[in-house]
Amino acid sequence: MNAMLRLVGWLLALALVALPVVAVLNGWIGANQWPLKRLRVTGEFERVDATALRKTLLPYAQRGFFAVDLASAQVAVAKLPWVGHAEVRKRWPDVLEVTVIEHKPFARWGQDRLLSEQGRLFPTANIQVPANLPQFAGPESRIKDVVALYNESRELFAPVGLDVRQVEVDQRGSWTLGLANGAQIVVGRNEARARLSRFVKLLPQLMAQRVQVLARADLRYTNGFSLSWAPVQAPAAAPKQQQGQS
Repeated sequence: MNAMLRLVGWLLALALVALPVVAVLNGWIGANQWPLKRLRVTGEFERVDATALRKTLLPYAQRGFFAVDLASAQVAVAKLPWVGHAEVRKRWPDVLEVTVIEHKPFARWGQDRLLSEQGRLFPTANIQVPANLPQFAGPESRIKDVVALYNESRELFAPVGLDVRQVEVDQRGSWTLGLANGAQIVVGRNEARARLSRFVKLLPQLMAQRVQVLARADLRYTNGFSLSWAPVQAPAAAPKQQQGQS
């Protein structure tokens, strides 16, 4: 009986010691004694909404220094539009610190995503998409290939005064490019870079012989190209000004 009483006494003593610690760590008590009063944000960003960032972190900061759930706070910040990476830490005695790395858009990908400069895809939902981004499309596994062909093809077309605005690779691995003047270049699956290089070398001569503009080029032929041309659209005439009498 005495042994049982001693055991119960030890358990009660342990509970009296442990419960305050558990209460502090869970924010049941102590939030007023050790509040997080300051938010410190580091990192260079332009598009992340500072107000939304503060609003997201406020519920976590209210639990106090010892009870703040840093992992959950970090996940919540990472879900904000334009946030590519986030780290949340606490600094004694009252600072909640968050480091934000922002997505830097490089191109559109498909209909509803953007490709960052770091090669990561992120959704366009709830964000204002920058204008004049190139348009890419293809399987996610081909991201590096799409970017590589885009950069190489831009260098090829630049000397003839044309800019590449679209790059697409389909599930079969067939490539199609779109130029800034509206022309479509069907490259095919094999030797894409070699075919583009041969085509660009002949393009100035082909364009010099035509009074029309190139609309489509199919490079999937062994010894040549299939070209489609469109009429040159005349610029709209400026409205005539009526001269009044003085």
